[in-house]
Amino acid sequence: MKKKIAVIGSGFSGLSASAYLAKAGNEVHVFEKHDRPGGRARQFSTDDGYVFDMGPSWYWMPDIMDSFFADFGCQTSDFFELISLNPQFEVVFSEGKISIPESLEELKFLFERIEKGAGLQLEKFMQAAKFKYEVGMQDFINKPCHNWSEFLSFKIVKSAIKLDLLTGFRAYVAKYFKSEKLRTLMEFPVIFLGASPKDIPALYSLMNYGGYALGTHYPMGGFYQLVLAMKKVAENQGVYFHFNKTVESINTGSEKVSSLTINGKIHEFDAVIASSDYHHTETLLSKENRNYSEEFWQNRTFAPSSLIYYLGIDQNIPNLEHHTLFFENDLDEHIDSIYEEKKWPERPLFYSCCPSKTDSSLAPLGKENLFLLMPLAIGIDDGEATRELYLNNMLSRIERHTGIKDLRSKIEYKRSYCVSDFISDYNAYGGNAYGLANTLGQTAVLKPKIRNKGLKNLFYTGQLTVPGPGIPPSIISGKIVANELIKLKN
Repeated sequence: MKKKIAVIGSGFSGLSASAYLAKAGNEVHVFEKHDRPGGRARQFSTDDGYVFDMGPSWYWMPDIMDSFFADFGCQTSDFFELISLNPQFEVVFSEGKISIPESLEELKFLFERIEKGAGLQLEKFMQAAKFKYEVGMQDFINKPCHNWSEFLSFKIVKSAIKLDLLTGFRAYVAKYFKSEKLRTLMEFPVIFLGASPKDIPALYSLMNYGGYALGTHYPMGGFYQLVLAMKKVAENQGVYFHFNKTVESINTGSEKVSSLTINGKIHEFDAVIASSDYHHTETLLSKENRNYSEEFWQNRTFAPSSLIYYLGIDQNIPNLEHHTLFFENDLDEHIDSIYEEKKWPERPLFYSCCPSKTDSSLAPLGKENLFLLMPLAIGIDDGEATRELYLNNMLSRIERHTGIKDLRSKIEYKRSYCVSDFISDYNAYGGNAYGLANTLGQTAVLKPKIRNKGLKNLFYTGQLTVPGPGIPPSIISGKIVANELIKLKN
């Protein structure tokens, strides 16, 4: 029997869930508070010709995106051109810089030049990481995680030791490499998971394989092309999208959701999937119908927030790659400011994305589109004066790296985005940018549940539940929750 299903939010998990639900024969309506789809992956344009992706910029694990489109009989090339970046990215250290080549074989030679024997060690590391990636992505990450019994398959039990579930990532990397630079390069990918490398299970070396081995890609036209492509797939299945629609309350009765109040009007549905912030979604329910208390959320370890600047630069910037990591300062010092001290970092690290180096459509001719991002603790004050102070810090370091002078005077467009903006735009708990940290105590069954404990037709998806933060996990999360609702229907 066809069900009428509401999806709250049109981020990657909402787009994914809606497409799979409609494919199964349901009438699906997506409600988005903004005027366009994408959530944190929205895009905006300026009057003078700059086009900015607002959030995600690393196209890693392309096989996960390919798998989504294949499920609907199409492929990414039907919607956008995907190119492989070479170099993948550059890392600026206090002494010199390292460019990460497109080829894994070239990367082995690079490691060998930095540390004798490190080329062979990288090969061994990647072999183990490939195994974790294949098992993790095929057998581990696709579980709804209702209970631990889901992981008692012969393959997972047999692979448990090789998955290194109980080993810390930092200690694991140290077994392979002595060079501090190489350790930093190997630790960098897991920063996307929202915790210190010492607190993340070594299982997530699969990120190194998903990035360094499978490569760093870029969809021409900007990352937003992936959003538009997924929306088109969903529409082709019959999904209805409703923009500028704010869900104000989730109405219940007889142990289920009966309707949603949207822009002051009541709409009835047979089931609801919330791709919106999990904590915020629960505030739309009465307290007795919530899965978790306020104290529960206060005791979670959240991934960082971010200070972001979108800059239009009135000239070409020499010696700057598409992706650049400015790691001249101590990684642990910055991480401690996020998780231990919960304050603005004294000697920050930051990331620069200059997509106009690859895609001239994102900036006027002879100019640059520059995106700067600095990870921050959640819940801190983010006044404009403080933001500007850190912008000056980032600009001076770009000047030092590129040789350009007085970069600030070349800015013809500027917009900042920080903790309070994540809260106002996405109802993000504490202003987090990436969901819950993937620490051992917040992995798999220990993450917030995808199903409401008392309301049988209310489900949750996205980066605050399984599998976790990041675009590929969010796409998978949407598929997991759609399958759970479909099974309930059957």
